Amino acid sequence: MSGSAAPTSRDVARAAGVSQTTVSYALTGQGNISTATRARVLEVAEAIGYRPNLAARSMRTRRSGRVAVIMGSAVDTHMRLLAGAIDVAREAGFVAETLHADGSPQDRVERIRELASGGQYEGILTVAPLPDDASAADSPCVVVSAATFDDELRSVGALADATQVATLIEALAQAGHRRFLHVAGAEQYASARARRSVYLETIERLGLESLGVVGGSWSPEAGRTAILDLPDDARPVAVIAANDHVAIGAMRGAGERGWAVPGDLVVTGWDNNVFGAYTSPSLTSVDVDFREAGRRAMRALLTAMGRPQSPQETGSLHRIVWRESTGRVSPHG
Repeated sequence: MSGSAAPTSRDVARAAGVSQTTVSYALTGQGNISTATRARVLEVAEAIGYRPNLAARSMRTRRSGRVAVIMGSAVDTHMRLLAGAIDVAREAGFVAETLHADGSPQDRVERIRELASGGQYEGILTVAPLPDDASAADSPCVVVSAATFDDELRSVGALADATQVATLIEALAQAGHRRFLHVAGAEQYASARARRSVYLETIERLGLESLGVVGGSWSPEAGRTAILDLPDDARPVAVIAANDHVAIGAMRGAGERGWAVPGDLVVTGWDNNVFGAYTSPSLTSVDVDFREAGRRAMRALLTAMGRPQSPQETGSLHRIVWRESTGRVSPHG
């Protein structure tokens, strides 16, 4: 390369030690090249700042090399999901562009159809669900719904899976805990309803004592109030909080009563927020891999576009991070 001229595919080929044809295959996902070669070409392209001429490619091949990811309101969980989707798109040689489609489900449908008819994108991935008739079947774009959020962009499906509540309770019961309390999230959320349901089922199945299901919001105050309202003889009790903010409130309430955590109470949260590792005691929580959810959604889109992906992890998006707030626990399974 010379001067300040933008790098070309020839520069990528030279730096990677491959032919320009191989570079083209790596960037478009076509041809028969190894995964290692594609990865090396993409790495070199990224390192030298090469950007393919998408307009020229589109005119030659009727392919733009671009996919769109339709987002709703920009919250942290959605941004992590987006990052995972972009990772997979880039690995497959696509540029992923983020677009927003706020408003009602029908508003999103109209936005999707507008984008699909424009021919700028080979595939469109939506974070929020769409009605069954929303996919633009008569266009070259493929519309795939990630089905991870509802119309109000609240977690549903795999992201709302509450199986780990049972795992938490089973491990705590194995450690000797017999009395439990669930401080629930807002009832309109599928995730809160699922955690409540699994809590009640597991308590009954294991023959444990429940001091009830209280709360009903995601706030620290809900957790604090739940503990302050407990009778004096409630200890020892294991508190299954709907999320980390509720759990922090529960620990605050315990402190106000002079109760020790762990000891008089053990507390679990959900979401594995960064602050949980730095509280005193540090908070046991359930980590939700939103980034992997995004990866899976983008792989589904690419497969629907005729770019089948190699077998990938399909297990749970949740894992428990055991910390000090639950004391000495030896998880089984």
